[in-house]
Amino acid sequence: MKKIVAGRGHELYLQAKEVIPGGTQLLSKRPEMFLPDLWPAYYSKAKGCRIWDLDGREYIDVSYMGIGANVLGYANDEVDEAAKAAIDKGGMCTLNAPEEVYLAQALLELHPWAGGVRYAKAGGEAMALAARIARAYTKKDIILFCGYHGWHDWYLSANLSNKNALNDQHIPGLEPLGVPSGLAGTNLPFHYNHIEEFHALMKKHEGKIAAVVMEPIRNDYPEEHFLEEIRDATKKAGVILIFDEVSAGFRLCAGGSHKVLGVEPDIAVFAKGLTNGYPLAAIIGQKDVMEAAQGTFISSTFYTEKVAFAAALKNIELYQKYRVWEKQNEYGSMVQKGWKELSEKYRLTIEIGGIYPLSHFSIIGKENALVYKTFFVQEMLKMGYIASNAFYPSYAHSEEILKEYLQKVDKVFKKINRINSKGENVEAYLDGPVCHSGFGRLN
Repeated sequence: MKKIVAGRGHELYLQAKEVIPGGTQLLSKRPEMFLPDLWPAYYSKAKGCRIWDLDGREYIDVSYMGIGANVLGYANDEVDEAAKAAIDKGGMCTLNAPEEVYLAQALLELHPWAGGVRYAKAGGEAMALAARIARAYTKKDIILFCGYHGWHDWYLSANLSNKNALNDQHIPGLEPLGVPSGLAGTNLPFHYNHIEEFHALMKKHEGKIAAVVMEPIRNDYPEEHFLEEIRDATKKAGVILIFDEVSAGFRLCAGGSHKVLGVEPDIAVFAKGLTNGYPLAAIIGQKDVMEAAQGTFISSTFYTEKVAFAAALKNIELYQKYRVWEKQNEYGSMVQKGWKELSEKYRLTIEIGGIYPLSHFSIIGKENALVYKTFFVQEMLKMGYIASNAFYPSYAHSEEILKEYLQKVDKVFKKINRINSKGENVEAYLDGPVCHSGFGRLN
């Protein structure tokens, strides 16, 4: 059986772990989350849906596409030309970049319910700003939330009162080390589509709640009236409803997924799909709510650079011009259908989840699901694919590319079936350790 040869990327990652605590800046890019000791780790070039590693080996990316950031594909010519033009004119200046005004106007045009926009550089940071604005506006402390919303103190504080509070929200094992103990009890979880749980928290903490924070959609569509009831309850109580659109935004339509779902929040937060890979996040909200940003201190030098704004404007233009959401949903549907058909063909028990533009699967069997994930990643990498148990489609993918991808998936599922049929353990066929999950990221 063909073996993977660890290359320069793995060598560099070993060096990184000596100088960068945790090895990477983003948990989702940690090699141990995919294929420990064998993952390429670093790229030399990316274009469309193709990646070249430090050894010049070419792969097709049928996984996260920049962790959901590259909705048009890597190194889109028109977006990058807009960014380069901004660099040529001076990426930073003592004066403000007019593009920040143009982008605010574009976002408000897409979301007529909103009346103000502020910016940050990343999704988690923007969510922290949204929480700050809501607390400043309401002059209250408690936040009710469901889902994953970043790394900042306001969110991790959920695990101060209950160390397992965040376990089934997205990432288990998050220790609130360094989070002030005084934040205990200020951030309380509820589960998506569990409306009675939400109402119970609203009643228990009546008069003390600043905001409800949630993703309007991600793994599942909302049950009938779920979002509407939350909207109604928060409006009656004077509680700010914040929709985290960092992942779901620019997937179902141009702008927030809430436009498709028919429920308008008080604040919505965007990042990932906003710029096609440039660092920028946007917090949009109702005008009176956003004015609270004037009463609290939100200010940063690099919120004012020109390049990411120029990229965002061009990205939004192209996203609408090419109706990219239609391709994201078409390709995601195609892949989910393929996974299902192939799992039935080879008698594998498989769980498929996520909306089409944010698809994922898990093979369930006698071994831990992580063993199957590791084997899948390993075998796909041997065939030239950066693949995991998730697929975030981009405009750079094509039906032809995805047909070839599913042909390769067929081969891997067939191997798993053969191993299972012989009563053998899939782990015996791994070239290295089993991949990590959750927050297993310490050196």
